[in-house]
Order: sequence, then structure tokens, then C-alpha cells
Amino acid sequence: MICGSLRAGSTNAALLRTAQAVAPDSLVADVYGGMGGLPQFNPDDDREPVPPAVADLRARISAADAVVFCTPEYAGGLPGSLKNLLDWTVGSGELYRKHAAWINVSTTTGAVHAHASLRTVLGYVGADLIEQACTHRPVPRHAIGPDGMIRDPEIRADVLDVLNALARRLDGTDKPTGVRDPLDPPDSGPSPNGP
Repeated sequence: MICGSLRAGSTNAALLRTAQAVAPDSLVADVYGGMGGLPQFNPDDDREPVPPAVADLRARISAADAVVFCTPEYAGGLPGSLKNLLDWTVGSGELYRKHAAWINVSTTTGAVHAHASLRTVLGYVGADLIEQACTHRPVPRHAIGPDGMIRDPEIRADVLDVLNALARRLDGTDKPTGVRDPLDPPDSGPSPNGP
């Protein structure tokens, strides 16, 4: 899971910590904490050996079955630090066909521009955006306890719903609409001998 905010008291970070706590047993929910240590993306530096922080990011995304983003909106778009992280994955392909989702916690603007931009970038890199696991669930600051976790049972239940949708996609019980499993026999239409 990747938080798009570097702020210590971020509601986005609180949501991801809560997701770790409520995740079903079938998911290992790991929050990436290295975004602030990534160097600024420069295509000239995007060759082996890449900086260690970039190598770590790429290895962690590659090892994950899915990536969940939770990001605020800054100045009408993605925070620069998150865009920088995403830029480090464009040429190397870690997000290609990687299951991805986002949870929007904004209580004011809805962060619609940030999430539209995130959708664009994820589409560009070929990520498999799981629509059933993408949601806007406002999290007011007062819902966060002193331990940095969300205590509101309704919000926690909504987070669990998102993670369960993700788990269903990962275990194959929820195929995307209109996508045929290549292992399924081809649909040859109605049988000439009836149903």
C-alpha cells in the first residue's frame, strides 16, 4: 500500500494503517514507507544500477500481488512526491498488469483531480485497476485515535469491504466484467442441439 502524503498526521496514512489492522487473513497488507527517500526522477538515472531507494521500491512493487493507493490532492493534482514515485515505475514496468486500487479519504474537495490523474497514470503504465476496490470514503480528523488508527466502525467496515473486493479479484472469484479467462473453453455460441 502506498500513501501519497508525507505528512506525519495524514488521514491517508491513518487509513492505510487501519487497512493493515483489518485486512483479511488472505491478504498481507504492507505499507511502503520509502517515498520521502526517493531521488527526483531523472531519465538519465533510470538505468542499472538504479539508486538503492528506487531498487527497493521496484522490488516491493514487483513482489506484491496488488497495490492500493491512498493519496490527498495538492494544487489540483497528485502530490509531487507520489508522482515522482510513479515516474520511477514507468520505464521499468512493475505496475504493468499489476492489480491496483485506491481509497480516497478527502472530506472537502473529494480529491477528484488527484484520483483522475492517478487513474491516467495507472492506465498509462498498464495497471489493472480494480474498480470494485476503488472508493471515496471521507475520513474526518476526529475519526483518528491517538494511536493513529481510525476507530469509527463504519469506516473500518468500508475499508474491509475494499480489501475483500481486492481479495476476491486476487483469488479469482471476481473476474472483471467482459474478461474471459484464457483457460476457459471458447464460447462457440448456442449449441445446435439446444441448451
